[in-house]
Amino acid sequence: RRSGHSGILRGMYQLKKVDGKAKTKLRVQLLGSGTILREVEAAAEILQQDFNVAADIWSVTSFTELRRDGLKTDRENLLHAGKAAKTCWVQECLAKASGPVIAATDHMKLQGDLIRPWISQRYVVLGTDGFGRSDSRQQLRRFFEVDRHFIVLAALKALADEGQIEARQVVAAMKKFGIDTDKPYPPLH
Repeated sequence: RRSGHSGILRGMYQLKKVDGKAKTKLRVQLLGSGTILREVEAAAEILQQDFNVAADIWSVTSFTELRRDGLKTDRENLLHAGKAAKTCWVQECLAKASGPVIAATDHMKLQGDLIRPWISQRYVVLGTDGFGRSDSRQQLRRFFEVDRHFIVLAALKALADEGQIEARQVVAAMKKFGIDTDKPYPPLH
C-alpha cells in the first residue's frame, strides 16, 4: 500500500489522489516534506482552480529513509543480477503516477535531491538553500522561492518543458503572482 501507516514509516505516502475522472489531462505529482505540506496543498488548489492542472499530493516523511531504501534496493539488484530487478519504495509509489514530480521542502534542496536517482519522471526540487533573511516563515519561503506560488510556477514550467502547455502560461502565472524575473538568486544574495 502506498498510503497509511506503512507509508509514513517507509518515508512517503499519498495524502491526496485526484479523482481519475478529472476533466483535465494535465497532471503533476507534488511532494511536500514537513510543514511546507500546507503550501503544497494550497499550490494544488491553485493549479486546479486557475490552471486546470490536477495535482496528486504526497507527504514525504523522510527523504533520508527513501534514499536508504533506494540504495538497499540497488545493492540487492546488483548482488542478484540474474533475478528480476526489485523496485524501491519511491519507485513503487510513483510507478503509476503521471506528470512531472515537484518536491518542496523547508530544508536545503539537497534533501529532495536525495531521491533523484529513483524518480523516472521530470523532477524539480524546491528548497531553502540558505539561512535567515526573513522575519516569518512565509517571507522566508517567498525569499527562497518555495512558497505556493513558486510550487505552482515549478509545476507549470515542468509541464511546459514537456510540451504539455505553452510557455506563455508560465509567464502569465509569474505576472499573476507578482514574481520579479530580475530578482537576485536567493542563495547568493
